[in-house]
Amino acid sequence: MILKNQNEGVKREKLGGSGKGKALSFPVNIPDMDGAFTMVTRLELEPGASVGFHEHTDNEEVYFIMSGCGVYTEGNDSLPVSAGDIMLCRKGCSHGIENSGKEVLVIGAAIAKR
Repeated sequence: MILKNQNEGVKREKLGGSGKGKALSFPVNIPDMDGAFTMVTRLELEPGASVGFHEHTDNEEVYFIMSGCGVYTEGNDSLPVSAGDIMLCRKGCSHGIENSGKEVLVIGAAIAKR
């Protein structure tokens, strides 16, 4: 199934509930909810912006860094990430990401039920 973004970016703040700065979100409509994926989007975080640290109590999320660089935090660990890196946050874990660079951090994100 090919899911194409048919929407313009949506300006968002406080991503993850406690994120800082501004981002553009490009949500993709999933035509059915029969599969595991419940959300797919592209995020564009401005320098200094973040998706706040949050817990995945009943689902899992994957981030794929498309361009830019940042700092990814999961649990008590924080690591630098850049284009090509993939992060998987399992059910019951907490994570967040911050754009630590000078360019826009572009992230592909998907949430799947478990």
